[in-house]
Amino acid sequence: MQQVGKYLVMGGLIIAAVGAVLWIFGNKLNWFGNLPGDIKIKRENYSFYAPIVSMLLISVVLSILIWLIGKLFK
Repeated sequence: MQQVGKYLVMGGLIIAAVGAVLWIFGNKLNWFGNLPGDIKIKRENYSFYAPIVSMLLISVVLSILIWLIGKLFK
């Protein structure tokens, strides 16, 4: 049960760190969500947004980061 507590604290710290980065550098990240390949459809009574490329970018970055952390602590 002690391990679960450590994981929860680490997860909270990671979320807080990401929040701090977005808070400080949020105005410099305007390009994110507007990448080529992100689908935006706006009509009179309808709006659809699918950030496909942005989510792929996040997935690749997180996969590399998790792989590196796994290699460092192995």
